[in-house]
Amino acid sequence: MRLGYLGPPGTFSEEALRASPLHDQAELVPYASIHETVMAVEERAVDRALVPIENALEGGVTATLDALAGDARDVAIVGEAVMAIRNCLVARDELALADIAAVVSHPQPLAQCARFLRAELPQAEARPATSTAEAVRIVAGAQEPWAALGPRTAAERYGCRILRDGVDDDPDNSTRFVWLGRAGSEPIGDDRGSAWKTSVIFAGAGDAQPGWLVRCLSEFAFRGVNLTKIESRPRRGRLGHYLFHVDMEGHTDEPAVADAVKALHAHCEEVRLLGTYPAA
Repeated sequence: MRLGYLGPPGTFSEEALRASPLHDQAELVPYASIHETVMAVEERAVDRALVPIENALEGGVTATLDALAGDARDVAIVGEAVMAIRNCLVARDELALADIAAVVSHPQPLAQCARFLRAELPQAEARPATSTAEAVRIVAGAQEPWAALGPRTAAERYGCRILRDGVDDDPDNSTRFVWLGRAGSEPIGDDRGSAWKTSVIFAGAGDAQPGWLVRCLSEFAFRGVNLTKIESRPRRGRLGHYLFHVDMEGHTDEPAVADAVKALHAHCEEVRLLGTYPAA
């Protein structure tokens, strides 16, 4: 089995993947961006992929949400995993914080550690990278006094020093990852009596009318279906119109869940089931 993840090796995504028994005897395939990782499943380059979709401090990972809603029409969510996140400030050599000219990382950790950066490194420029491990790799090869935000494993892999451990703005920082497979793939996780979740996206031209979203959400409320997450993203090319990602408790085999999703069609132009899978 080939398993895709956001690389290079040393990312939080790789840590989450290795925490799953699926990685045993599997080939791990790193990709340079989240979009490429999702599309690797769409294009059958890998059998499954693990990507971040939501962070406790910064909310939804837009690259994942947009890829699933737009380009990866034949990809489904088949499982999920939640992992505690502990960002470290790392550099190639020992550095005083006052001497650091730039901090490199993926935009999510830069935001997750924003309070620390403002308080301790006000002089440092924030520089985005495609992943935390790539940021550490950049810093490891840089001659400038740069630092990176990333996992301890990445610092160890690329020979960097840890200047500060656990610089997240909240010690309870965590990220939810989702397993992706081709539509119709078997779910991943403990399906023997565990709770289930269902993910759906929906959109409609009626979203400009008063109460349209309330009517959509009432289809779940009136049937007692609990929503665990709702997030809006812009519809491409249509300013002022939005697409909604919804996660709910329950399996599509349950009448309340199935009926609620079916009822969305009365209000929406697009309703797409992203997956039903065991909850982490």
